[in-house]
Amino acid sequence: MPSIGAAPAPALVAKAAALLRDARRVLVVTGAGISADAGLPTYRGVGGLYDGVHTEDGLPIEEVLSGPFFEARPELTWKYLRQIERVARGATPSAGHRILAAMQDAFDEVMVLTQNVDGLHRLAGSRDLIDIHGDFERLYCTGCDWNEVVKDYSHLADLPRCASCGAVIRPDVVLFGEMLPLGKVERLEAAQARGFDVVFSIGTSSLFPYIVAPVLIARRQGRATIEINPEETDISTVVDLRFRTTASAALGAIWDAFRESGR
Repeated sequence: MPSIGAAPAPALVAKAAALLRDARRVLVVTGAGISADAGLPTYRGVGGLYDGVHTEDGLPIEEVLSGPFFEARPELTWKYLRQIERVARGATPSAGHRILAAMQDAFDEVMVLTQNVDGLHRLAGSRDLIDIHGDFERLYCTGCDWNEVVKDYSHLADLPRCASCGAVIRPDVVLFGEMLPLGKVERLEAAQARGFDVVFSIGTSSLFPYIVAPVLIARRQGRATIEINPEETDISTVVDLRFRTTASAALGAIWDAFRESGR
């Protein structure tokens, strides 16, 4: 069931809205927490459902969903890719996703850097989007230049192969042990070089250096930083404002207060 969460403290909301009133460029870093509000479980790994446990085949999910494993045993990797896709199938953007998309018209720039592969930011209408781990709905061939965007995996064979060349196809996502897409990394670095007035970290455990870096860079530059996460993370003690509630609850309150301010 989609979650809204507890209402944040009015004084904290007012501070966040005041920071946004002075902002022109906003970066939002998101993780599984924003999609949890849409009814998706908070995942382990690349959308996995295996928080700290092995798969039914007795292997760690990080191994099964790794690049080297996919090359050696693609049929088993696809088994778990299907499980992940099935859980996410039919999900629609949460209130948090929709608010971030609506914010685009109030600022010069609202860039979203997401770890999520569910495509919900894109579906909500976020235009300046860096899906650093890819998107489950984009498939491509490992042997030729075939690619396609699909609604779901229900029509795919157990081990999908390219109709053109016969090679195995795969989702356009970053598996464990694979490099991040260079073009997306360069987009993020260029944006960080220009600087942001406010950086949000929403629903992410902040484990990866490239997810933590935008917050730390903003802090060094004297820019505002805001975390929205019910759980404690490694950046909780360094941000300017911290909301201990869900993405939809906090963003809803902040956005309402910002619009009421009349900017």
